[in-house]
Amino acid sequence: MKRPVQALLLLLTGCGLLHAALFTDLYLRYVKHGQRPLLVTAGAVLLALGLTGVIRTRERRLPYDGPAHGDSPAGDGGLAHDGHEHDGPAHGDSPAGDGGSAHDGHEHDAHGHDHSRAPRIAWLLLLPALSLLFYAPPALGAFTAARSNSKVVAAQRSFPALPATSPLPMTLTGFTTRIQQDRSRAIKGRSVRLTGFVTPAGERGGWYLTRIIFSCCAADSQSVKVRMYGTEAPPADTWLAVTGIWHPRGTLGTRTAEAALDVRAVRPMSPPVNAYTDDLPVTPS
Repeated sequence: MKRPVQALLLLLTGCGLLHAALFTDLYLRYVKHGQRPLLVTAGAVLLALGLTGVIRTRERRLPYDGPAHGDSPAGDGGLAHDGHEHDGPAHGDSPAGDGGSAHDGHEHDAHGHDHSRAPRIAWLLLLPALSLLFYAPPALGAFTAARSNSKVVAAQRSFPALPATSPLPMTLTGFTTRIQQDRSRAIKGRSVRLTGFVTPAGERGGWYLTRIIFSCCAADSQSVKVRMYGTEAPPADTWLAVTGIWHPRGTLGTRTAEAALDVRAVRPMSPPVNAYTDDLPVTPS
């Protein structure tokens, strides 16, 4: 990969990051919202480096105006035409010293290795750079949730009274915590509404309502799931608002209670902006 292509790669990557972070919400597929300033900064730096590389490449291609006819190219200590001693390099020596440039204009070290080109494997970096601009990788979904670690629900000693709203909007984590830790069993018989996407339950059949949660980025994602009963599994990755009551399995208020719902109503919804948190949707469904 030659220098002009290296500069192009930097330009494409910088433009891709700025496009994803400034003009779209694509970056939310890969990192949390708080990482946006870092992505914008990184994109700007890469863009500046790419532009610098382009300028330097153009400067190197400009023709060199050599010394005027009759002038000595070596100055006061240059090679004289009458055969007298001179201070220039001996025949065959590199004019730039141990790390100088070869006569063909490429950079070489003392052993003749060319450092003006990156390894061929660097061509693979063009793929993610182009994908950010023309075809961003899809968001994480059921495939990832079925294979990722389940988020551990934090211990909670006290619980506030539940609002009288029915159905009661809850997060999947909040519902699970109430089911397994609330000794007052306030959730029993209450109609709740949960939102998430469909994850098939595998060999056992059935399905889960799922949320994937980023601690920082997609690499450390965890999932929280609530098992659904009483209806056939919709297509995987379908976003739904599900209304129902706790499915009685295990002892309510203890760790034996299953985070599960007897489904009463299902409504399709658009993926929320805050898809990789376990918050209630911030946009109308």
